[in-house]
Amino acid sequence: MVAELIYTANVSLDGYVEDARGNFDWTAPSEEFFRFITALERPIGTYLYGRRLYETMVVWERPEFLARQPVYFADYAELWRAADKIVYSRTLDQPSSAKTRIERSFDPETIKLMKARSPSDLSVGGSELAALAIKAGLVDEYRLFLYPILVGGGKRALPDGAEAGLELTDERRFRSGVVFLRYRTSRTWILAS
Repeated sequence: MVAELIYTANVSLDGYVEDARGNFDWTAPSEEFFRFITALERPIGTYLYGRRLYETMVVWERPEFLARQPVYFADYAELWRAADKIVYSRTLDQPSSAKTRIERSFDPETIKLMKARSPSDLSVGGSELAALAIKAGLVDEYRLFLYPILVGGGKRALPDGAEAGLELTDERRFRSGVVFLRYRTSRTWILAS
């Protein structure tokens, strides 16, 4: 069985993962939402990150951060620490977390091999890195959390110029107004186009 590459993103209704100032504080999760995310992430064995997202996520390995968080954050922190992390960066010299390695460039053929050999799914994070995977046709599943906010500009969740047919496989509405949409890449559409 080939592992899948999954792109998960918190997205404003107008399609951005962060606003023009680089803020994404509007994505702060409720307990209901956070527990749902933790369950979704449980099968992930490897995270592929761009540098900026990695630097945001590395707090999950810091006890001083976790000590200030609700108790239900501990389960996610355990999952994150157990997973392998690959950070794509030309500027980072060393990782600041365990089970992490730095790669200088994104190679689609290497990702295909990883998918073929991995016993568990992979996740690509950071919209710029995800754009490379999307354009290379490597993303098998999209998990989008649409937030009831318009930010007016910033960093787009999905790249311009990418084409793919998608099949809606799951959806959920949260009390906060966030809507979860899960799409699988339609291989039929890709072959037909």
